[in-house]
This record gives sequence, structure tokens and C-alpha cells, in this order.
Amino acid sequence: MTRPQQVLLALVFLTRLPLGRFLPPRMVPLSEAAWAFPLAGGLVGAIAGLPLWLEGPGVLPAALAVAGAVWLTGALHEDALADFADAGGGRTREDRLRIMRDSTIGSYGTMALVTTSLIRVAALAALGPLALIGAAALGRVAPVLLMRALPPARSDGLGQGAGRPSRSAAATAALIGVLALWLCAPGPGGAALATLLAGLSVVAVSRRACRLVGGQTGDVLGASALLAECAALVGLALMT
Repeated sequence: MTRPQQVLLALVFLTRLPLGRFLPPRMVPLSEAAWAFPLAGGLVGAIAGLPLWLEGPGVLPAALAVAGAVWLTGALHEDALADFADAGGGRTREDRLRIMRDSTIGSYGTMALVTTSLIRVAALAALGPLALIGAAALGRVAPVLLMRALPPARSDGLGQGAGRPSRSAAATAALIGVLALWLCAPGPGGAALATLLAGLSVVAVSRRACRLVGGQTGDVLGASALLAECAALVGLALMT
């Protein structure tokens, strides 16, 4: 698979953009396209940030931008975060894995979605579209790192089927994500704090995933992307 096709694969997986017909019929592991996840995140941020481009920072444009990002991604990361949060109520590893596959949302998942949505809107209301691009790109580095670092928690499912990115793919994704954030940040102080907070969120998700289910799943990966994006936005907003 060529590099442009890998970018298309990342876009097809992470967004609702109708690009699947441009991919070759041969199925390839998602890990081959993992390096391009931040590029897909940056594109989501650029498109979803249209209200911020047109109206400037504010609560309503920020809320519309978050809604646009949810629509563009098909609520992929939000669904994952809700399932991962609800898994904390399980008593055993098997029970937690079952909860993560349950289509219903519990109180933990509901509050996780409410709080992260509020954080994103509040931060973007003080920032602007460039911050959304940088944070969305950096956030998509998180699942790549966890795919590389953690074993699959199941013998089936996305976490197992995606494969393990190579060390160079993980490093490339991290470089693209960090570079995008620093180019889009309003200042070096905010970029540094955003990078630090996003990194801490990845560590926190990794530790909790290992404790709850013994590895990564599709829900763990999706939740890590959204939480890292939120952490980056908080860092940028605090230094504005």
C-alpha cells in the first residue's frame, strides 16, 4: 500500500468521509496507516472548525465546531470513551470487557461525555480553529502509541485486528502530531503545556486500561484520542 493510500485508510477509519472506494480491495492491517492518524485528526479539526474560521472564538462557534467534529467522526471516539468509562463499574476483567461491548450507556459514560464536551467547548471558545487542528492532530497520536505499547485485551475485535504499528510508524505519528500542535499553538508556553498534558493523559489511560482489562481494545484506543485532544485544548487555553 502506498503512502497516499495509507492516508486514505486512516481517513476512512477515523472519519465519515466517503473515500473507501479509492482504497485497493486487498485488506491491510490498520497499523500500516497508523502514522497518518494525526493527519486525519488535523483534517477533522480544519473542517469542523469552520464556524470558528467564520465567526471567530466564542461559545456558539465552539459548540458548533465540537458538533461538527462529532459528526465528521461518526462519534467514534465519544462512543469509545463512554464504553471505557462504564467499564470502571465492572467487578472482573470479563465483566468489564462485556460492559465495553454493551450498546447501552451508563452513568459513568454519560458523565464522561458531558464533561469532555464542556471542556472542549469552553477551551475552543477562548482559542480558535488553529487550536482545534493542533489538538485534534495530537490527540490521534494517543491510539498509535497504545497500539504499539499495549497487548490486545481480546483475541478478537479492533484492538487485536488493527495490528501493532512499527516503531518508525509510532515515531512518525508522534512527530506529525507534536509538530502540528506547535505550529497551531498561540505560543510556545501553551504548546509545551498542551504536549505535557496530552502525554500524561496517554499514560493515565494506559495504566487504567492495563488495570481494568489487561491491555488495549478499540474502546481504549478511541477514548485515548478524545482524552488527549481534551488535555491538549486545556493546556492551550490555560496559557492563552
